[in-house]
Amino acid sequence: MAKDAPFDRHIARATEAAFAVWLNASDGVRLRAAKLGDGTKGTVFLFSGRTEYIEKYGETGAAFATAGLSTLSIDWRGQGLSDRHLSDPLIGHVEKFTDYQKDVAALVSWAEKIDAPRPWFLLGHSMGGAVALRALTEGMAIDKAAFSGPMWGISLSPPVRAFAWVTANLSERIGFGEKIIPGGQREPYPLHADPADNLLTHDAEMLAWMKSQLEAEPGLGLGGPSLTWLAEALRETRKLQAIKDPKVASLTLLGDQEAIVDVAAIEKLTSRWPEAHLHRVANCRHEVLMESPALRQDAYRRLVEFYLS
Repeated sequence: MAKDAPFDRHIARATEAAFAVWLNASDGVRLRAAKLGDGTKGTVFLFSGRTEYIEKYGETGAAFATAGLSTLSIDWRGQGLSDRHLSDPLIGHVEKFTDYQKDVAALVSWAEKIDAPRPWFLLGHSMGGAVALRALTEGMAIDKAAFSGPMWGISLSPPVRAFAWVTANLSERIGFGEKIIPGGQREPYPLHADPADNLLTHDAEMLAWMKSQLEAEPGLGLGGPSLTWLAEALRETRKLQAIKDPKVASLTLLGDQEAIVDVAAIEKLTSRWPEAHLHRVANCRHEVLMESPALRQDAYRRLVEFYLS
């Protein structure tokens, strides 16, 4: 049986049924996973983004529970309360992007052990969207897949992209892959983001909530990525653009003011994906599920209708 792991239900705004456990990936990495909501109509596997953690999605799990859906999520290796690989725990790092699939496998194995209600659905946000798409191509048994600002490309200008490729790859070769990217900050973004001018959300209350979570539990925080993470992410997003179209229906929610992930890459992939629907959310930045109450409720409604239709 999986052992109980720390989980702050209060700062997560989670249901009383929410709890977390420790899992072990096939390579021995300790991971924290959670059930964020209870329901019998199906299970949503919520794949969060880079720097994120389970508590951030307590409200999302509660919303799905109201609709009769269970929600399972995980702290990816290198973030949240899962094992971190570097001596500086605030630098986001992964050795190989495909290592995240070991985390997916551990979560799926746990879901099977607890008999998570079927059908099974995916919800991948940002980096979690890349991990989710790779999982689909590798045979994860999912009925429908949804995405929020998926990282199927990273928003970089052509000169910066070229510089990033060269710098990241060269740094790996000369042993500097674990260093933070040029210009990267160790401090978690919500702690210093301007409520009126940030890349995540227009909703000052939601930004303040993210900040309060990190202040209450500093161990959840993560800063900028390592050069190896960047190199691996660039390689993976390039590969994802060439995959065969998954044989599942999909819904992608994309803010009209997206500035973190590559909008053109999302448009390209969804345009050739059968049964794919791209919904653009007006007056929305990267965090569709962390925007104003009205936008959040509309997103939950769309997701639930998509899953259960």
